Amino acid sequence: MIYLTLVNTMIVRFVFCHLFAIGLLPAWGLGQQVPSKPAPPGIQDNSFLIEEAYNQEAGVVQHISSFARFVDSKDWAYTFTQEWPAPRNPRHQFSYTLAVLHLGAFPRSTAGIGDVLLNYRYQVTGNAESRIAFAPRFSLICPTGQTAVGTGTGGPGVQTNFPVSVVVSRKFVTHWNAGVTFIPHAQNSLGDRSFSTGYNFGQSFIFLAHPRLHVLVETVFIRVQSVVANDKTQWSQSFYVNPGIRWAYNFSNGLQIVPGVSVPIGVGPGYGEKGIFLYLSFEHPFRHTQEK
Repeated sequence: MIYLTLVNTMIVRFVFCHLFAIGLLPAWGLGQQVPSKPAPPGIQDNSFLIEEAYNQEAGVVQHISSFARFVDSKDWAYTFTQEWPAPRNPRHQFSYTLAVLHLGAFPRSTAGIGDVLLNYRYQVTGNAESRIAFAPRFSLICPTGQTAVGTGTGGPGVQTNFPVSVVVSRKFVTHWNAGVTFIPHAQNSLGDRSFSTGYNFGQSFIFLAHPRLHVLVETVFIRVQSVVANDKTQWSQSFYVNPGIRWAYNFSNGLQIVPGVSVPIGVGPGYGEKGIFLYLSFEHPFRHTQEK
């Protein structure tokens, strides 16, 4: 969650929904410094629209589901992301993102599978215990969606995102994102093709009310090109403010379940659009780390 560019009228909403799952994904929690007696784990990697700069810990896998529905347009999107650290070096992380999109209201609504994203992220500096962390991501966009119904880009592409996470104090953390998307041969529903570009900026401010309860406010700005004719594109943009909460349930076998809910609100160029965003994460060890 990121997670996360289209080449038709749904380009902004599609990118917005992918930001939920890719990046669009990790978060910071209290209690990260190791005390003399181990404390229950806090929330570490569960952002909504903003990507945090923390890779998965060694031997831990995360399964993330998100659902977003917009009130006015009646559009909704479900995304699923699975994150895996590299076996021998957790600085390398691999993940994939799947999406199902529903566009418009009955009886003129359409639905289908969206494009698949294959993601790689490298932890350049820091981790979940650091004051500053940086972990750029590179994604390959696989054109599995259908341009005829508005759920795909029509061609392969690439996306990069550069998340930076900064711990301000024991109670406050902030995260910053900047990314760009390129679709060399994007296609619209009429079959027209053109080079399409998009970029995004985002920021979040998180209040750690409790190690297992966070209050957050995220802001995301997206500007993308949609194909309107052969070799011709048109810019569109959206700006969202997303207040929400997330909380955690910890189990003795190492499983952590994190639900979350937020209310994305369109402001500026996206004024008037609002929706509901639901988040659910399951994070657990997939092998036992051997002690040296």
